[in-house]
Amino acid sequence: MSNDIKIYLGDCKNVLKTIDSNSVDLIITSPPYADQRKNTYGGISPYKYVEWFLPISKELLRVLKPTGTFVLNIKEKVVEGERSTYVMELILEMRKQGWLWTEEFIWHKKNCYPGKWSNRFRDAWERLLQFNKEKHFNMYQDAVKIPIGDWANGRLKNLSDTDKIRDNAKNGSGFGKNISNWVGKKTVYPTNVVHLSTECNNKKHSAAFPNALPEWFIKLFTQENDVVLDPFMGSGTTNIVAQKMGRNSIGIEILPEYYQMVENIINNKEPNLLNKNKETENEHIKHKRHYAICQ
Repeated sequence: MSNDIKIYLGDCKNVLKTIDSNSVDLIITSPPYADQRKNTYGGISPYKYVEWFLPISKELLRVLKPTGTFVLNIKEKVVEGERSTYVMELILEMRKQGWLWTEEFIWHKKNCYPGKWSNRFRDAWERLLQFNKEKHFNMYQDAVKIPIGDWANGRLKNLSDTDKIRDNAKNGSGFGKNISNWVGKKTVYPTNVVHLSTECNNKKHSAAFPNALPEWFIKLFTQENDVVLDPFMGSGTTNIVAQKMGRNSIGIEILPEYYQMVENIINNKEPNLLNKNKETENEHIKHKRHYAICQ
């Protein structure tokens, strides 16, 4: 089966209304943060951010499948010396819409922007909020397993008697561990902290994703031929990564210059910045992929 990238030029609040209900497996996006990207997207006041976003999240709730997941990359800004509360307010209002706030991932930016402030340290992380429509959703945890690490070589060599049974936490929490269960394992499940650099291959966009960020969540929440949506497409990272992973995708972008850039990449009029070997990528696209450009 071929995989499509469908891209739309327009305001996602309006374009989303044309997409079928319960048709998307994963939504992953990073909307303009409050009062940021003013030179490209105009900026949205933190005091009006919730009001601006709720009509969009209402449509996202409609198009997402009951088994699907919405991952929202967002971070509060500092307003008059303190962190704004618009992200927390947005979470509460989205729950009223019917969203379940299932999890919060942290994106640890290993090469965060340098700087010094008198009353805080530099930002090295951003939120990745997970929302769902239902408590039971598709999640493929084995797809994101990581190497167990060198610590296991020494720690698991000589196990004590306690290590060979379930050792419950002393605080009565109900948590416990059996160290012997780790013996022989080469991979383990990761934490909810994703460690990725912000480097993103000069994608000509003011706030582009690093490739590995959508890739990690696409692995976790989708399978081949599923549908991935980015309603704030920007430079098209999510969509092109999804295509490379055998997923269908939909992208929506309000600015014509970014829409055109992604269209050029899809049609091979501009180098695909997600692939260093352009000749190999073009051959792959020629034989295995079909694209639909919608406007």
